[in-house]
Amino acid sequence: MTNILEVKHLKKYFDTKAGVLHAVDDVSFSIKKGETLGIVGESGCGKSTLGRTIQHLLPATDGTILFKGRDVTRLSKKETRDYMKEVQMIFQDPYSSLNPRMTVKQIIMEPLLIDGRKKKEAESEVRAMMETVGLDARFENAYPNELDGGRRQRIGIARALILKPEFVICDEPVSALDVSIQAQILNLMQDLQERLGLTYIFVTHDLSVVKYISDKIAVMYLGNLVEYADTEELFAAPRHPYTRALLASVPTTDLTKARKIQVIAGEITSPIEPAPGCRFAARCQAAGEKCACIQPELIENGENHRVACHLYGAKED
Repeated sequence: MTNILEVKHLKKYFDTKAGVLHAVDDVSFSIKKGETLGIVGESGCGKSTLGRTIQHLLPATDGTILFKGRDVTRLSKKETRDYMKEVQMIFQDPYSSLNPRMTVKQIIMEPLLIDGRKKKEAESEVRAMMETVGLDARFENAYPNELDGGRRQRIGIARALILKPEFVICDEPVSALDVSIQAQILNLMQDLQERLGLTYIFVTHDLSVVKYISDKIAVMYLGNLVEYADTEELFAAPRHPYTRALLASVPTTDLTKARKIQVIAGEITSPIEPAPGCRFAARCQAAGEKCACIQPELIENGENHRVACHLYGAKED
């Protein structure tokens, strides 16, 4: 199976009054067609910025984004529009990402009209898409505020899929929903992926959700990828101290197993013009002198498993 997306040394920096903020800093990974890559980490780690940079909502500072073998960081305006039809985004908050002055039909239809479809043809496509995502036709003239969170997110999914993209970036699409509704939306997304041949990036801070939906997981910390592995492998044998601490915080219903909670203590390193070294070193109980001055590279450590930690680096002679 070939890679549909390859990200190489991607950087996204922002100028601030305090200095340059390194939101995404030298990130590399690839995704095969039909896979789901989960990107997980604490708030502020850069995972949403990464998704928006890949989708072209934010321009990359440096690096390469290859979509089906083509570098999309250097496109003309027309080429960018074509690319953004193939790569769509489902946003986090179904309460604020939908125009409250537009009906369900108008919201889903808008991308088609912008793309040049005639209204009658567009209306037919909207009705078909509403059925696909499980929205009853009786809601087509309703406004978002008249519907619950689950139906609102189905509107967001329909809007993202109406132009028939191959690749969808999901920016915490279930975090604002109740747990029971989360399950319905996740099952819908998996069903759509299978039926439509979609590839997903799934951005979340919820490890239970990312375990359920992802084939592979990338763990981010302050702009860097610190671990990247198949989902089962990551949960069975996490390498990076940060990943271990995150997994130790996941709630469990198994009361027969003793669990050691790993508290992540220490002050978070500033992402504004960060000093050399591992960005997790200030909070890592296993950090040594090398961690404070040399940033670890993301290297292979087992089959389909990469980790950025000096504990797993090459041994010195």
